[in-house]
Amino acid sequence: MEYSTDDVAAARSLQFAKYIYTSMATFWIYDYACSLHEEWSFLLRSHWSKIKCLYIVTKYLPFIFIITGLYTSFTPNENPVKCGMLVNITSVLGMIAATCADCFFIIRTYVFWNKNKILLAAIVGTYLLCLVGSVSIIIDATASVAYVTSPIPSITGCYQSSTSDRMFIPFVLFSAFGMGLMILTLIRAIQSWWRNTSRLYIVLMNHNILYYACVFLFSIMNIFTSLLLQETYQTVLDGIQFLALATVATRMHNHLWQTNQRSRGSTSDFVQIQLSDISSANVTV
Repeated sequence: MEYSTDDVAAARSLQFAKYIYTSMATFWIYDYACSLHEEWSFLLRSHWSKIKCLYIVTKYLPFIFIITGLYTSFTPNENPVKCGMLVNITSVLGMIAATCADCFFIIRTYVFWNKNKILLAAIVGTYLLCLVGSVSIIIDATASVAYVTSPIPSITGCYQSSTSDRMFIPFVLFSAFGMGLMILTLIRAIQSWWRNTSRLYIVLMNHNILYYACVFLFSIMNIFTSLLLQETYQTVLDGIQFLALATVATRMHNHLWQTNQRSRGSTSDFVQIQLSDISSANVTV
C-alpha cells in the first residue's frame, strides 16, 4: 500500500517524538543520578518553606511530563480524541514546570533590587500578561483543530491535522520578557560590582544571567520551529525547553544552597541569603 507524502512526513515526525521523549527521559534520569547526593542533602537538611515546595514541584513535575509524553508516543491509540487530550495534558504539565522555574528568578530579581515592590508588581504583571496572552493564543489556535493518527501501521501517537501561523507569538512574548529581566540583572550587576564581591552574590548574578539567556535562546529556537516545522516537531521541541528550564532552575537553586552552606560563618561574605525563603532575603548592595 502506498502512502501520501504528508502521511510519510507525519509518520517521521511521530517517530522523532519517540526519540526525543526517550532522550529526555534518559537525560532526566542521568541528571538525577549524578546529583543524587546533593539532591537528598538539600531535601533532608533544608528548612521547609514556600521556596522548597516550589523547588519540589519544579524538580519532579518534569518526571510526570516525560512519562505522559512517553505513554502518548509509544502506546497504540485508535481514539484521536483521547490521544489529543494526552498531548494537551503533557503540554500543560510542561508549561507549569517552566512557570515554576521562572518564579525562582523573578523572586531573585526582586531581591537584587532591594525588594522594590513597584518593580515586583511590574515584573509579575508583565509575566501574567505574557502567560495569559500565550494561553489564549494556544487555546484559540488549537481548540478547533482535530487530532489524527497515522494510517501507517506500527506508527503510534497522534498529531494535529493543521497548524496555526500564530503559535510563534507566545515565544516572542517570553523571549522579550527574558531579555528584559536579563537587562535588569545586568544593570544591577554593573551598579554593585565594585561594592559587593562576595562569592554568593556573584553566583546569584551568574545564575540569573545564564537562566534568562537560556529563556531567550530557547524561545528564539521555538519561534523558528513554530514557523517552519510540523506541529509534532513544535510540541516536542517545546517540551525540550520546558524540561531544560526546569532542570537549570533546580540545579542552580541547589548549587546556591550548597554555596550558602559552605559560606556560613565566613566574615568575607557581604550577602546573607536565607534560602529557607529567598523572598525575604537581605542583599546588601
